[in-house]
Amino acid sequence: MRKLITSTYATLDGFIDNPHEWSLQYSNEEAQAYAFATTTAADALLLGRVTYEGMAQAWPQMGGNPYAVNSITKYVVASQPVDTSAWNPTVVIPGADLVTRVAELKEQDGADILIWGTGRLTDTLAAAGLLDEYRIWVCPVIKGKGEPLFREDSAMTLDLLDTTVFGTGAVVHTYRPATAKPWQRPPRRRTS
Repeated sequence: MRKLITSTYATLDGFIDNPHEWSLQYSNEEAQAYAFATTTAADALLLGRVTYEGMAQAWPQMGGNPYAVNSITKYVVASQPVDTSAWNPTVVIPGADLVTRVAELKEQDGADILIWGTGRLTDTLAAAGLLDEYRIWVCPVIKGKGEPLFREDSAMTLDLLDTTVFGTGAVVHTYRPATAKPWQRPPRRRTS
């Protein structure tokens, strides 16, 4: 079964909006290698409509980008019409069919399915038991306000799978939704 992974940049105080304004200074060779490995381990990108429309304005012009997201299939979840002509291959998943269609995608042969960001999409998939991992990139920045990483509908217990620390001070925490009792969980692994 394919893994469904969400990868999100967040400030230390838990905000995610406008990461281009505060996260880029924490990108170095090791962080880029980690991001590259995460992205190239996937053969599908799942996005909400608003995120898709924003990315479709920029990514098609990055033809030589090593992350290769232009060539993998993008799945955009939308409850209203979406212009997919600029960024193909793209498949539209009607919002009402989200859980069923993602469950089917996970059953198909293939590599990981990657989501960039967190929001109602990830909350719905986590509540349905379909989200396998959260990879939260925490940058040592305090914004004080903004769009929160999680919402009330995000509430759940998580198991820490891994922590990766970069020389810039940024940290990636990898979690999975908790399913086992605390005494049945595997020991935590820490990497630097």
